[in-house]
Amino acid sequence: MRAQRTLPATIDLRPPAAGARIASVDSLRGFALLGILVVNIAFLASGYRMAGMAEPAFDSSLDWGVRWAVTLFLENKFYLLFSFLFGYSFTLQLDSAVRQRRPFVPMFLRRLSGLFLLGLAHAVLLFPGDILTTYAAVGLALLVLRRIKPRTAVLLAAGLTALLALGFVLLAVLAMTGLDLSGTVSDTTAEAAKSDAALGGSAWQIISEHVRKLSLIIVFRVLFQGPAVLAACLIGLAVGKLAAFNDLSAHTATLRRLQWIGFTAGLAGSFFYTLSAWNGTVHKFWGEAVDLVTAPLLAAAYAATFLRLLPHMPRIGRALAAPGRMALSNYLAQSLICALIFTGYGLALVDRVSPPVEVLIALGIFAAQVLYSHWWLKRHRYGPVEWLLRYLTYWRKPGSARRAGSSA
Repeated sequence: MRAQRTLPATIDLRPPAAGARIASVDSLRGFALLGILVVNIAFLASGYRMAGMAEPAFDSSLDWGVRWAVTLFLENKFYLLFSFLFGYSFTLQLDSAVRQRRPFVPMFLRRLSGLFLLGLAHAVLLFPGDILTTYAAVGLALLVLRRIKPRTAVLLAAGLTALLALGFVLLAVLAMTGLDLSGTVSDTTAEAAKSDAALGGSAWQIISEHVRKLSLIIVFRVLFQGPAVLAACLIGLAVGKLAAFNDLSAHTATLRRLQWIGFTAGLAGSFFYTLSAWNGTVHKFWGEAVDLVTAPLLAAAYAATFLRLLPHMPRIGRALAAPGRMALSNYLAQSLICALIFTGYGLALVDRVSPPVEVLIALGIFAAQVLYSHWWLKRHRYGPVEWLLRYLTYWRKPGSARRAGSSA
C-alpha cells in the first residue's frame, strides 16, 4: 500500500535545499496565472475586445464597471508578473545545469524551440494573443545576457522601459500634430464585426482569422511587447541571481517599500491608462506611455503583497502552488476551454457573453484547474505539456511517476 503524503500546515519560507522547488514561487506563478485568465478571457470571447473596443451589445453600468475594474487592476500587470517569473526561472535552470554538469546552452535552445513551436500552434489554433513565442524570443536575449550582473540587469530593464515609454510619447505628440497612428494598434468597428463572424464560423475560418490577426499585431509584438517582456525578465534574472526568494523573511523591508511605491504610483498610472482606454478624454498613446512605466510598479506591489501574506494563508498558497507548477499546461488549457465556449470550435458564443459573466466563467475555469492540477500532481511529477517540454530540453524521457517525498 502506497504511503500517503501529508501537506504541511503552513507554507515553508525557509531557505530551500539545493534543487528543491520554492513553494512561494509556485504559488506566485499560480496567482499570476489567475490574473492572466481574467484579462485574456475578454479577448478570447470577443472580436471587438481583440480590436481594442468595447462590445456594443453590452452597455450597462455593470458591464462598464467590470471593464474598468479589469483594466484598472489587472490588464498589463499579470503578464509582466509572469514574465518576471520567467526570468527568475531562467536562473534556476542555469543553477540546475551547473549542479548536474550538463551543457546549458544546447539544452536551453531546445527548450526555447519547443516553447516557440507550442506558442505558434497556440496562436494559430486558439489565441493570436499568445505570449509563448515572445518568451522564446526573449529567452535568446536572456541566454546572451546570462552573465550580466544584477545591478546592470535592473538598469537595462529601466532603460528599455524608458525607451518604450518615450516611443509612445512620440506617437502621442504626432497625434497632437494631426498624424494619428492609432490605426496601427487597433481595428475599425467593421473589422471587429468581421472578426466576430469568422470566430463563430468553421475551424478553417477561425484559423484564417487568427493568422490575419497575427499579421496585424506582429509589429506591435516586436516593437512594444517584446522589449516590455524582456525588461520584466531582466528584473526576474536580477532577483534570481540575488537568490531573494530563498529567504523572503530577510527582505520584508524591501517588500514593504515595493508596496508603498507600487500601489501609489502604480494605481495612479493605471487610472490614467484606464481613462485613455475607455473614457476618450486622454489619447491612448499617452495612456500607453504612462502605463509602461507604472504597470511594472503595480505588478511588483501585487507580488510583494502576495508574498507577505503567503505565510498567513497556507491553504490558499497550497491551492495556487499546484496550478503554478504546471502553469504552461494550464495556460494552454485556458485558451482551449475558452475556444470551445466562445468560438465555432464549440458553442460559438462569441460576443454573446457579458463582461461580468466572462469574469465568473474565468473564475470557474481556474477553480477547476486548481482541482485538476492537485489531482494530476498526485500521480505525475510534471504537467502534461511540461513533460513534453522537458523531453525536448533534455532529449530523453522524463520520469512520469512522482518520487516519494518530493516537494511541492
